[in-house]
Amino acid sequence: MKRWTDRLSQGAPVLKDSPRNFGDVVEGQRMLVPTARQVDDFIRSIPNGVQMDVRALRTAMAIENGAEVTCPVYMGYHLRTVAEAAFEALEQGADVNDITPFWRVLNEQSPTTRKLSFGADFVVGQRRSEGLEGINDAAG
Repeated sequence: MKRWTDRLSQGAPVLKDSPRNFGDVVEGQRMLVPTARQVDDFIRSIPNGVQMDVRALRTAMAIENGAEVTCPVYMGYHLRTVAEAAFEALEQGADVNDITPFWRVLNEQSPTTRKLSFGADFVVGQRRSEGLEGINDAAG
């Protein structure tokens, strides 16, 4: 079985026209289909104590890559990969300050958080330690 960390380096980003309407994506919009590494790198750029909801993350990544939107389906997959890989690194001895701060995007209500193998307690604790515990968005 592949480690989550190995999944971070798979694939290449794709820019294409959206084939149909789905979520908040309109058919024909220029869409970024990101890689997990792109999502990881972007989340690492979010400063300590700052949170960004998934919609804002998708918008910022689209603009940064010359697109109008970022694929919400791939974003969901990659958010889980980023979180699981970060936690995997932590379990292997990495310092919490050196892992990707995915809790700046995910919170305890995020659908992605509910899928994490390690549960929501870590996310809640990290958000609290950065003063983000009072911020509840349902993104992710």
